[in-house]
Amino acid sequence: MEMKAMRDAFISAMGHAAHSVSVVVTDGDAGRMGVTVSAVSSVSADPPMILACINRKSPAVAAICANGSMTINMLAATQHDISDVFSGRSQKFRPYDFACAQWIRGREHGSLFLNGASTSFHAVVETKVEAGTHMVIIGRVMEVNMGGHDVLVHCRRNYGQFSLIPA
Repeated sequence: MEMKAMRDAFISAMGHAAHSVSVVVTDGDAGRMGVTVSAVSSVSADPPMILACINRKSPAVAAICANGSMTINMLAATQHDISDVFSGRSQKFRPYDFACAQWIRGREHGSLFLNGASTSFHAVVETKVEAGTHMVIIGRVMEVNMGGHDVLVHCRRNYGQFSLIPA
């Protein structure tokens, strides 16, 4: 299969996978930035580590690296409008406008938790790995804020809500 056809098939197939939606933010001397991402994962429990994959073209990558920390806010099912703002697709707010929501300062320097998020993790940057168009940023978790709300998911270019199937 030629490269463009493989790329198109890959994008189409990944569109059928359901992913949680997160807004990854940073705040510090390099400025306040944020971006919507669907690629977030735990890395380790000992020590607690988490990763976010962010397109290298996003100004959030440079800000996260310069500030040395990020807060990953996993969105609640009702927060799809915030996802649109930080993906630059809002009809109501300017792209990446922090005024779209309420933010709570955490204990750690630079932590910025989204009020009402399902769960949030503040991490200091440990490792960065370039992978194709993206930067994989791995951080050591320093603070967790459990909101306990249902998680916003994205699948087939639509938002949805995660619900458990009874056993």
